[in-house]
Amino acid sequence: MFFDVAIIGSGPAGASAALKLAEKGISTVIIEKETLPRYKTCGGGFAYRGRRKMPFDVSEVVEKEFFRVDAFFKKAGVHVFSERKEPVISMVMRDDFDKFLVEKAKEKGITLLENHKLKNITFAENIILHTSQGDVQTKFVIAADGVLSPTAKLSGWKETRLLIPALEYEVEVNTEDFKRLSKSVRLDFDAIPMGYGWSFPKKNHLSIGLASFRKVKVDFKKLYRAYLTDTLGIKEIISEEMHGFQIPVSPRTDSFVKKNVFLVGDAAGFADPLTAEGISNAIFSGIMAAESIIEGNLDEKLSAEIYNNKLNEDLIPELKTGLRLSKLFYENEKIRNFLIKKYGDSICEGMTQILMGERTYPKDINKKIKKKLRNAIFS
Repeated sequence: MFFDVAIIGSGPAGASAALKLAEKGISTVIIEKETLPRYKTCGGGFAYRGRRKMPFDVSEVVEKEFFRVDAFFKKAGVHVFSERKEPVISMVMRDDFDKFLVEKAKEKGITLLENHKLKNITFAENIILHTSQGDVQTKFVIAADGVLSPTAKLSGWKETRLLIPALEYEVEVNTEDFKRLSKSVRLDFDAIPMGYGWSFPKKNHLSIGLASFRKVKVDFKKLYRAYLTDTLGIKEIISEEMHGFQIPVSPRTDSFVKKNVFLVGDAAGFADPLTAEGISNAIFSGIMAAESIIEGNLDEKLSAEIYNNKLNEDLIPELKTGLRLSKLFYENEKIRNFLIKKYGDSICEGMTQILMGERTYPKDINKKIKKKLRNAIFS
């Protein structure tokens, strides 16, 4: 089988790229190691900045919409929240969401190969993808196979991303607790060192988890139990299912295109460094990769150049600013708490504007922070 473009992975990045390519009549295949729908470990919080760019309505696979987000800073004694008329965060279960996006791409003519696990890659005149069910030949590969990305490893990339640990439980609680905790998205920034805990209400259960934005030696399970009972006040657990995973919160430093392989989403390290939300940037980067191949008229060198230019114009500067903010926010607790006490409402509003897609991270963030600190100290 030969396709102009082969996409490894059927998540939001891969499906979005496939849809864009199919619209231009470029022969495209998605190679998926499992059968859809399949469970995907993910908090499932889809920011409005990503949802507003979708080319179609996704409401049928949205479990809940939240127009309010609450953030708690226990050590600073601060609780801030923000509200909007549109949903700041939409909750999805990735098995349903991913399948829905792939079906939209299939309607445009892409091919889906399920139960095809990538085993090896041969780089020749055409790229040969050796899968568990046979070979696929292609000119371009879009690696959308997540944080572990076998495609990136087989293509020669070394690990340069910051991978942070996270633990999540899908939790069913009693009616009283669910009613109490299902009114808003909740973030608790002192539930774990250098990270936060979250409670994301879904249709009939809660996704509750912890993520540390730096590699720290802590007992995740013990902290989770304390978060569950002491912070969230959950009295009864009917059922719970644990999932451990990693989130890449910094982009790779050794390129995003190699040997006609384009990295997107978590494979490239495009999760937001401050919030860890990854669905939006996965979609954006998938579309960028597809557009680059289209605009490059399937020319290898030109398509790679266009993709790098697109990333360096928009996404990479945002991620670099996010990294600077993340360092301040998670590594300097005293400064963070000082800023939260003095500017909590405005910081919350600024982050909400970013989640909504109303603004991006400012490029001159260091100057803005220094000015705020100077004004706060001498006011």
